[in-house]
Amino acid sequence: MTSTVPALGTRTAEGSALQAVLLDMDGTLVDTEGFWWDVEAEVFARLGHTLDESWRHVVVGGPMARSAGFLIEATGADITLAELSVLLNDGFEDRIGHALPLMPGAARLLAELYEHQIPTALVSASHRRIIDRVLTSLGPQHFALSIAGDEVSRTKPHPDPYLLAAVGLGVDPARCAVVEDTATGVAAAEAAGCQVVAVPSVAPIAPAARRTVVTSLEEVDLAFLRGLMTEMR
Repeated sequence: MTSTVPALGTRTAEGSALQAVLLDMDGTLVDTEGFWWDVEAEVFARLGHTLDESWRHVVVGGPMARSAGFLIEATGADITLAELSVLLNDGFEDRIGHALPLMPGAARLLAELYEHQIPTALVSASHRRIIDRVLTSLGPQHFALSIAGDEVSRTKPHPDPYLLAAVGLGVDPARCAVVEDTATGVAAAEAAGCQVVAVPSVAPIAPAARRTVVTSLEEVDLAFLRGLMTEMR
């Protein structure tokens, strides 16, 4: 693993039950879910296949192995998973090199968490090479650590990435607020025992126990996240 994992017992939010905030990347902090679909469509067009728009909800938010594997099977394209992964990462990296729009409220939320010294981690199913490119725009100083999809044996929807982030920050997963935009990410965070804020990007997500659904990050600030923990008591 190439992510930097601080020692246990790093700073926590004093005076609050909230110990850390764990944030998804694509579709949550950066407006890139559409980028992935566009790249997938372009790559498969070069292979002689047209993607069905209905497949978009199947592949959104998932690890590349699952998404790319589904598209290979659905189209019957003559390409291996390893070959396709390289093409998709190359295409996405080129696209974010030209533009990387942040989601509304993302910059403000990251700045507030940093100002108040709230331990924060970036937890994504994207590969390390992609995360490191995006971090240059988000500001690496905003994150104590980052977890990439190719650094865990089981990525989302399994709880492993969020559990690893909690261990790295030295916090209790139950006292972590997770912000996610897809059902896959929400499932991972809930399986880890975290309190979840869902900000749906492509497909709707229903409210549930330990899950709050909002329409935009502009509705989320530190007081809001601390309030979620207060409701748990």
